Amino acid sequence: MSKAKLGGQFTFPGTSLTVQRMGYGAMQLAGPGVWGPPKDPDGAIAVLREAVAAGVNHIDTADFYGPHVTNKIIRKALHPYPEGLVIVTKLGGRRPPDKSWQPAISPEDLTAGVHDNLRNLGLDALDIVNYRAMGSIHGPKEGSIAKQVTVLAGLQRKGLIRHIGLSNVTAAQVAEAQTITDIVCVQNNYNLACRHDDALIEGLARQGIPYVPFFPLGGFTPLQSSTLSDVATRLEATPMQVALAWLLHRSPNILLIPGTSSVAHLRENLAAGQLKLSPATLVELDGIDSPRAMGGH
Repeated sequence: MSKAKLGGQFTFPGTSLTVQRMGYGAMQLAGPGVWGPPKDPDGAIAVLREAVAAGVNHIDTADFYGPHVTNKIIRKALHPYPEGLVIVTKLGGRRPPDKSWQPAISPEDLTAGVHDNLRNLGLDALDIVNYRAMGSIHGPKEGSIAKQVTVLAGLQRKGLIRHIGLSNVTAAQVAEAQTITDIVCVQNNYNLACRHDDALIEGLARQGIPYVPFFPLGGFTPLQSSTLSDVATRLEATPMQVALAWLLHRSPNILLIPGTSSVAHLRENLAAGQLKLSPATLVELDGIDSPRAMGGH
């Protein structure tokens, strides 16, 4: 697959980092529940190598996946890293032995998290670190993130972090962070059925800042829609390919990081970068954004 077919390219603002718009998210490389090692370690390595061979050069991860599992797999599969590969990690969470997701947002937590990422990825500096505000299951919660972003800016000055992004944040939190340091990306929950961030996407686009949807296919509640299925049948594609293609068409600053532990599924996801949606089809898909259209999901 040629790199031109991965949805085109985007350069993170104020950086020399240019990535294909179709990237890869590593969360599913850990075991069930994002806990422990994968059932098929060799398969996990094969997926990463296949992604890079296909032209993917944007990999999203976190050291609290596993914990410490996905970063070690990335290192084993890809180190020494090919030139131009951008690894984006995130801080702000931890996984205690009860397998829950807990905030880890003190200066000590954030600093230790940077060193964990550096060690497990085998890097001297991290390309981009997203501060992930934990929020709630319903999405971001308002509240100052200045203390945490200031800690990351200090680690950036020490050369441990090159660039800083945000995850699970509100527009007000983005603006607050931008008074402290340059923000090169924002990663929030967004997909065909969850469009609360339309205004934020537009605002970031005006600033040349990429928006990276996590759960682009619905995450733990996969997208279900008869309209989506009908469009996919018409285009001889899968519903998930159409959902990814819709995101690429939605705004030129959207970057995708769908995850999978299967080489076949990876190839299917990447093929969405070539799927063309007509204006009429886009209007049809735009109408999905309602509980009734999503079959109650």
